Amino acid sequence: MPQGPLNLLTDIDGLAVGHATDLTLGSGVTVIVFDEPATASGTVLGGAPGGRDVTLLDPSMTVQQVDAFVLSGGSAFGLDAAGGVQSGLRAAGRGFAVGSVRVPIVPQAILMDLLNGGAKDWGLHAPYRDLGYQAFENAAKGAFPLGTVGAGTGATTANFKGGLGSASAISSSGHTIAALVAVNAMGSVMVGDGPHFWAAPFEEGEEFGGRGQPAHVTVEDRAMRIKGLRLTATTIGAVVTDCTLSKPELHRLSIAAHDGLARAVLPAHLPSDGDTMFTASTGRRARSSQADLMELCHLATLVTARAIARGVFEAVALPYADAQPAWRDKWG
Repeated sequence: MPQGPLNLLTDIDGLAVGHATDLTLGSGVTVIVFDEPATASGTVLGGAPGGRDVTLLDPSMTVQQVDAFVLSGGSAFGLDAAGGVQSGLRAAGRGFAVGSVRVPIVPQAILMDLLNGGAKDWGLHAPYRDLGYQAFENAAKGAFPLGTVGAGTGATTANFKGGLGSASAISSSGHTIAALVAVNAMGSVMVGDGPHFWAAPFEEGEEFGGRGQPAHVTVEDRAMRIKGLRLTATTIGAVVTDCTLSKPELHRLSIAAHDGLARAVLPAHLPSDGDTMFTASTGRRARSSQADLMELCHLATLVTARAIARGVFEAVALPYADAQPAWRDKWG
């Protein structure tokens, strides 16, 4: 499967990605900023989501386009991050026109990382608005780091450190599609306790270690592995394409992205997960046929699964005593 030159979300023309990482806090923020308003949608399939302006992404709602997406740690406290991104966008003159006022449209999803050992006693106000603004200021085109960075800083999974992952693909018609995912799952990204990833059938090259698939998957390998009492969950992300798609078509694309989540995490979409996938189109390349949409839905599944595996593969343990080990600590 052809990939973009970076195998990252920034293979999509018309956007930038920025991170704010606080290793003392054990949390962070990632922002996707579109050069121009992008048509967008999304779907929430986890049972315990947290988000801001997510409802407007429903195809029946009036607003069609967004200025940015925000992925953040901090659980409900992290919802302040979108305010920081809005501040940056407002200063740049961006936003949905309401009379003489412009309101930046910034949907956000959050993950729960409050129990990972970081210093969460931040005083009266949570730090996420400032982290959101910092991530906006850091947004850039080109390569960006993965793993324990941005929204993936404090992420964990059932058995190994979670993190931020990304992957891209190019369709047979030349459209680029890519995913950016913060992996903080209740379930496991690994077959058993590793080293093989559930997403192994979709790996391109050795983007998450090239370990391939196990010779045999046992009943024990398939047994449910979840975080248990810590309940620090939720996998959140975005899939973006340069193909011109409508809001209802992007809604369908977000459902396909969740298929990728379910192929990379076992189990997924649990009552204590908040699994959320946003989708957007920069509209830089016209769609030639309905077949283009079909293929992009297929590729949305694949890039999401690959991004999730990369997020865990690239992660490093947080610098605390008793921090959850990273995949690299055991298998790297």
